[in-house]
Amino acid sequence: MFRRLVPALAISLVTAFSAMAEPVRFAVTDIEGLEALQQEFGPFQKALEEKTGLDIELIPVSSRTAAVEAMNAGHVELVLTGPAEYVIMKQLSDPRIVVAWQRPDYFAQIAVLANGPIRTLGDLKGKKIAFGSVGSTSQHLGPAQALADQGLVYGKDYEGVIISRNVAAEALIRGDIAAMGLNFGHLNAIRKAFPNAAFAVVARGRDLPNDILVARKDIPEETFVKVREAFLKHGNELMSAVLEGEDNKKFKGGIFITDIKDSDYDYVRSMYRTIGVESFNSFVE
Repeated sequence: MFRRLVPALAISLVTAFSAMAEPVRFAVTDIEGLEALQQEFGPFQKALEEKTGLDIELIPVSSRTAAVEAMNAGHVELVLTGPAEYVIMKQLSDPRIVVAWQRPDYFAQIAVLANGPIRTLGDLKGKKIAFGSVGSTSQHLGPAQALADQGLVYGKDYEGVIISRNVAAEALIRGDIAAMGLNFGHLNAIRKAFPNAAFAVVARGRDLPNDILVARKDIPEETFVKVREAFLKHGNELMSAVLEGEDNKKFKGGIFITDIKDSDYDYVRSMYRTIGVESFNSFVE
């Protein structure tokens, strides 16, 4: 009997060790390429490994669609994504919410030339307003919602055009467009890039829902608990590691929020409806 048990026990131990050794793969939807991902999240990767005892592997994804496909195929366990992307990802993959990553001063604005003809929102009727990346929470959906909250109907009261930020700023200065939608951080960057132009804000939206870390729906429960508890118990240390990434400075002053639920993103769903999107089974292109 004992001789029979030894091989069986050895196989069980090997299987258990292999399971424990499997890396927990972490992706970010708005960073392309492994080098850029390592530069931004390398310190966080090490900190999360230290706090969880897990092997964390950074996995680059080429797009938000690729992140969903990787999650559905079982190629990634954790994905950090924006609020607009989360709403679609929830529909396509039904991931579990781990924690929200707060971004202070994360709200949408409608900017115009300070010395231009636009003084009120009413002046924007019949005019062209530029938005940034299609489907972006703070460059497209949020600004459109900020206008809708003040009674301006998307695609009816004004013409929305999709233009990259710097090009839109140049178009605004030339008078080719009347206004541009962007977030607080982007407007500060535009002011630095165009020091000879003065900009004013005619509409501001409410604070936008936070970026969110989600886990594949079938992630091992033990792994899920370890990761979640790391944010609960060691949030300050993990945030310090996040902020070592240059682009991650957008999280400076923010916290990790664990008391978060899917309904907190219903405001994003209302933004999609504002631009005419009623279903959430594909990304807006």
